[in-house]
Amino acid sequence: MKDNKKNDEKELDIKTPAQAEQILLQEKEAIAVPEEAAAVGQPAAGVPGHGGPGGGRGGRGGKRPGDRKPFAKKPTGLTDSGLIEKVVSINRVSKTTKGGTRLAFSALVVVGDGKGKVGYGLGKAGEVATGIKKALAAAKKQMIFIPRRGTTITHEIIGQCGSAIVLLKPASEGTGVIASGAVRAVCDGAGITNILTKCHRSNNPINVVKATFDGLSRLKAIRKPVETTNEVPNASSPVTQP
Repeated sequence: MKDNKKNDEKELDIKTPAQAEQILLQEKEAIAVPEEAAAVGQPAAGVPGHGGPGGGRGGRGGKRPGDRKPFAKKPTGLTDSGLIEKVVSINRVSKTTKGGTRLAFSALVVVGDGKGKVGYGLGKAGEVATGIKKALAAAKKQMIFIPRRGTTITHEIIGQCGSAIVLLKPASEGTGVIASGAVRAVCDGAGITNILTKCHRSNNPINVVKATFDGLSRLKAIRKPVETTNEVPNASSPVTQP
C-alpha cells in the first residue's frame, strides 16, 4: 500500500504526452552525463576537492570556473535511431485487489521513419517511462508500409475500429495536416504532410489510431503506366504471310 501511494504521488503531475517525453529525456541525460565524465577521466560530481557539490577548493563546495552544466536538449520528433517517436496518450490504470489498489500507467506511442513506414504500440507498467519503452518496442515490431502519392495519400478512404470512424482525403500541396492529435501523430510518422481528415463518433485515442491504421493499410498504390512503343516494321525485312 505504501509503495502504491508513493508511486501515485510521484506520477500525479504527469497528465500530457509532452510531460512523459520530458521524463524520458531527463532519464537519458542522467545516464549520458556520468558516461561522458567516465570517458574523459573526470571524477563525478560530489567528490571532495574536485569542484562538485560538497567539495571544491577551500571547502567552499563551489564549482571550478571551467565547469559548466551541459545544456538540456530540446525534445525533437527525430531520435538517434532515425525514427520519429511520438507519445499519443497516457492513461493511469487502477486495479483493485485484496491487498489494496494497484496503480499502473498505459502509454500509446506511434513510431515511423517519415518515408512511409509507421507503427503503433501500447505498453503498460508501474512507471510512465517503463510503459513508454514497452510501447516503443511493440510499435517497432509491427510497422507497416503506407502507399503515398507525393506528400499525400493515393485516394480517399474511411477507416473504422469499434465506434471510431476516421475519414481520410488527399489534399493538394501546401494544405498541411488537418487532423487531431492522434491522427496527426500517425501522419507525421508516415511522412504525410498534406491530408484532410475527420473523426466521427468516438474520440478515444486508441480506437482513433487503430481506425487510422485500418484506413491507411487498405490504400491502393498507384501503378505507373506501361510505355508501349509502336515500332514500324523495316521495309527491307521480309514479311511473312500466313
